[in-house]
Amino acid sequence: MVRVLLPLVLLLIAFWVYSIVDCALLQPTRHRGVSKPVWILIVVLLPVVGGILWFVVGRGRQRSAPASKAPDDDPEFLGSIGSIRDQDERIRRLEAELAALDAEDADPDRPGPAPKPSPGASPAPGPSTAPGAAPDDDGDGPTRGARG
Repeated sequence: MVRVLLPLVLLLIAFWVYSIVDCALLQPTRHRGVSKPVWILIVVLLPVVGGILWFVVGRGRQRSAPASKAPDDDPEFLGSIGSIRDQDERIRRLEAELAALDAEDADPDRPGPAPKPSPGASPAPGPSTAPGAAPDDDGDGPTRGARG
């Protein structure tokens, strides 16, 4: 008799613990009837009967999310994108624009931006005059005031 009762008691204890854990870990939106804490109390206070009630009455089925369609399965979307002929025309137009841009980049006669001086390079030598100074005729630099 003990050989039969001991495994049965262990099986009922395992069922009771499993039902407590299942009730505690399940999302509150899937509990039917009463709230989650009340179901936990029912399962804990009524060990086997509470577990059976939990699985039969309290545990709700998972609500299936509305099936979403991929864009290529949605006839409304497919009707809104236009015909293949429109897409081919757009592709041709874009390829022509890209070819024109490539042709502009490859044109060697096209004037480009002036080269920038390298950092740290000194300015080009040449005559410099300060504001208000008259240019010097002998080339040794600007002179102050006018000679007369």
